[in-house]
Amino acid sequence: MIKLTRLDGEAFILNAELIKYVEQRPDTFITLSSNDRIVVAETPEEVMRRTIEYHRNKRILPVDCVG
Repeated sequence: MIKLTRLDGEAFILNAELIKYVEQRPDTFITLSSNDRIVVAETPEEVMRRTIEYHRNKRILPVDCVG
């Protein structure tokens, strides 16, 4: 899961497993595997950085650390 921000400033959590692709036009559009689209305030590079960090960390944390 990655934390992102809608254009109106509202923060939300996205399941990074669902990201199909990310585009900048000029806002950042995230297309999900369901073909739904989300527009976020972060740059495509920041979305990619958070997604890569998520994938790197998902195997490191023990299951019982969720709090």
